[in-house]
This record gives sequence, structure tokens and C-alpha cells, in this order.
Amino acid sequence: MQTPNAPDANSPNTADQPLDKAKANLAESLTHFNSWWRKDVSGTVDQVAVIEKRRAECTLSARYLLMTCMSAGIAILGLLQGSAAVVIGAMLLSPLMDPIMGVGFALAIGDYKWLRQSAKSLAVGTAFAILFCAMIVFFSPLQTITAEIAARTRPTLFDLGVAIFSSIAGAYAMIRGREGTIVGVAIATALMPPLAVVGFGLATFNGTVFWGALFLFITNLTAIALTATAMARAYGFSTSLSDKQTQLQAFLIFSAFVVLAIPLLLSLRQIVWETTATRQINTVIEETFDGRARVDTLDPNYEGETVHITATVLTPEIIGDAEVLAETAISERLGRTVDVSLTQIPVGTSEDAAEEAQLAAARTREAEAVEQMENIADRLALLAGVPTDDVTIDRERRRAIVVARPLAGATMATYRELERRIDATEPEWDIRFTPPLRALPNIAFEQVENAEGETVWRPTAEGRRALALASWAQDRTSIPVRLTGPADSVAALRTILSTDNRSMMEETNGAGHGTVTVSWAAGE
Repeated sequence: MQTPNAPDANSPNTADQPLDKAKANLAESLTHFNSWWRKDVSGTVDQVAVIEKRRAECTLSARYLLMTCMSAGIAILGLLQGSAAVVIGAMLLSPLMDPIMGVGFALAIGDYKWLRQSAKSLAVGTAFAILFCAMIVFFSPLQTITAEIAARTRPTLFDLGVAIFSSIAGAYAMIRGREGTIVGVAIATALMPPLAVVGFGLATFNGTVFWGALFLFITNLTAIALTATAMARAYGFSTSLSDKQTQLQAFLIFSAFVVLAIPLLLSLRQIVWETTATRQINTVIEETFDGRARVDTLDPNYEGETVHITATVLTPEIIGDAEVLAETAISERLGRTVDVSLTQIPVGTSEDAAEEAQLAAARTREAEAVEQMENIADRLALLAGVPTDDVTIDRERRRAIVVARPLAGATMATYRELERRIDATEPEWDIRFTPPLRALPNIAFEQVENAEGETVWRPTAEGRRALALASWAQDRTSIPVRLTGPADSVAALRTILSTDNRSMMEETNGAGHGTVTVSWAAGE
């Protein structure tokens, strides 16, 4: 017997009807979208013209190499100065967009001859840019890691996003025939600065900088090329790949993005943690003073197992054990060992007084820094015999550099003494004189007995002073020296003077020990 209201086993389930209707509507919408896309979007693109133009601009030419080197040169100079404006100027010249887009489009249509041509142009241009930047850095008196350089050594997921968005803009503009300087700048933003930093790392033999910037460059390069491939396929560019190969290509592109995203996500997590930790440190320090103090400056260092924190606090009341209290609370918050150094500056009790004191302290620091820089520049210019504008001041790294003019009767020792005197008055600054080429003293050797009673050869007291002078002069001028003398003495000096990867030339005139003549190898 059948219950009157029971549903028939053969009738459709009414509970599934809304879901089936939704699926049908979705399928119909996708069909309309695909039809509109093929007819009104991708169907309006002249694929032959786009491919021909892209193929023609991927060739390896003298103009391409020249513009790549000039762009790289401007970029590295901007990075060394810490000038974002100069780095942006380098992007206006960068021609790297053409071969990298060629790689993306060649992958999309399966033209492997074009792919090889584009990859060759990209590889050669990349090598020229790195070597050109390395050469500039090698001969540059400025070799410090600026904030602009450091920013290109820790790639994150945000950098991947910049590369992807840049590539989408570039591919769209090229497909629709609207490419131009702005699009080139977008691509160069993701490629040229890290490429210049790779050259910096190579010239300074800094593995951390080199590999960090190289990873960022490779990440951006891969992301831009694969995004261009996906955009070209989305616009219906024809391909010789079968449906199965097309699916495999799409899977590989997606997998590549996932592989790139994992290490970048880990790096981003570390940066987010440091940002959160800095905010917590600021809060804990204010709580240590019962909320009545204001943190003026905060400088946490997260490198190593112990977090080192230096801070200046404007407070109405000096608390003797503030550092201990802050260390305990911050260590509990962060779960790491911390070392806190607090400088407490007494101010009034009102909030306005604290703000005024903070502004006054900032103005005082700025005025003192400017006055100190002007004073250093004036003294260096006077001693070096050059205008003040010829003195290079790196405020961030506290370094002052000047190229001295030849002074009548001045020896190499004279220039070193001038540097020593002014450097002694500015212990927080790195003062560097770049002297003109002057004769270097010979280095004499003598026989002495060491602690074990053995007879050994070593430079005389005068020879050691001459050796120190030659080492200083070689470091300041970056010009190799020539050592001429007995083989054993030359070998001993080579070990000393070749530190920090400085180059030199050798000429031996027999075996054993004796006086070594030191001269410049400039122009050879």
C-alpha cells in the first residue's frame, strides 16, 4: 500500500531542482561569456600583426645591448646613492620587456625557434647588465648596502604580485596595440633594479645580496613570462599544441606559480612577523612607563637568536629598572631572548609637552646632522684642495669620500695622514681620501727569531709601515699594484695585499727573500 503523499521513486527529487537550475544557468552564462569573448574580444585582435611585431623586436642587436647597459648603469648608480628617482629613470630606458614578452608569446603559440631567439636575447642582455653593474661598483668609491639595495634582497609575495600585474598590463597593451614607455617602465620595475643588485653582489663578493637579488630577478622573470603566456592563450593566440598538451602546459604554468609563491610566502611571513613584533615592542615600552611616555625612536634588530632593541623614550618620570621590565615583558610577548637599551629623556607631564619635546628633539637631531655634514664637507674640501660640492656625503651610512687633487710635495703618506687626522675627529664617520697616484715605498725584509727560536724572514719596522701604506693606497684607489723582488718575499706580500679580493701583478727576480719594490700597475 502506497502512502498518498509519498514521492514517486521515478519522479525527480524536488530538493535537487533548484541546484540543477542553478547549474543550468551557470552553464548558459559561461556559454554566453565564451561566445562574447571569442567574437567581441579575442576575435578583434590581429594575431598575425601582433606576432610579427613581437618577433621583430626580440632580436639581439647593438641598440638593445647598449640600452640595457645604460639602463643598468643608471639603476646601479641610483641604488648606490639610495635615490629612488634615479632608479625610476633607469626603468625608462630598459628594453628587457621585448625579449621577455617574446618568451611568453612563443610559449603560447608553440614557436620554439622564436622561443630560442628571445631566450638568447634575454640571457645575453642579462649577462651584459650584470657585468656592467659589477664593473661600475668595482671602481666606485661607494660600495655600501643602501636601503634601496637591501630592499631587493628579500623577495616576498608582494614582489610576485608586482611582477604578475606588470606582465598583465604589458601583455594586454601589446595585444591591443597600446604598448609604450609606461608599459616598459612597469616591466622594468620588476626586473632592472634586482638585476643591478645582482651586479652589486657580484662586485662586492656578497653572497647574501647576490643570491637574494638573483632569486628576486628569476622569480619576476618567470612570473612575467608565464603571465604573458596565459594572457596570450586567453586571447586565443593559435598554438600547435594538442588539447592534452595544452592542459599540461596550463598545469605546468600553475605549478610554477605555486612553486614560486611558497618561498616568497615564507619570506613575507617573516616580514609580517617583524612588523607585528615592532608594534608590540612599542606598546610594551609605553606600558612600562604606565602609558605616560612616548617612544621617540625605535630600532629593533631581529638578526640572530637575540633581538637587540634600541629606543629613545620621552618620559615625565625616569624609571631606573625600565630596561629590565621591558626586556621581561617583550621576551614574553615575542617568545625570544631580547636585549633592550633605553635612553630616557625627561619632558613635561602634559601630552602637548611630550609632543613638543618630540618635535624639538627631531629638529635638534636634524640640525646637528646637517651642521656636522657641512662641517665635514668643508674640512675635507679644504684638505683635498677641491670645492665642497666635490665631497660625497653618505648620511645614511655616515661615510664621507673625497678625491684629492695633486698637492705640490705631498707624498702618499701625506694623504693618509690627512685622512687619519680628520677621521680621528669624527669617530662615528668613515672618512675616506682617494689620493692621486704617488710613488710607493719599498718594503725591506730582515731575519728574526720567532717565539720557537726559529729564524724567519719578515718585513722590517720601516717595511711594515710601507706595507700598511701600500695596502691603504690600494684600497682607496682600487688600482692594482706590482710587486717586484725575490720570490719568497713577493709571495709573502701577495698573501697580505690580496685580502679583500684586491688584484695585483708580480715580477720575481730570483728566489729567497729581500727588498720588494712596490709600484702602480695602472694602465697595464
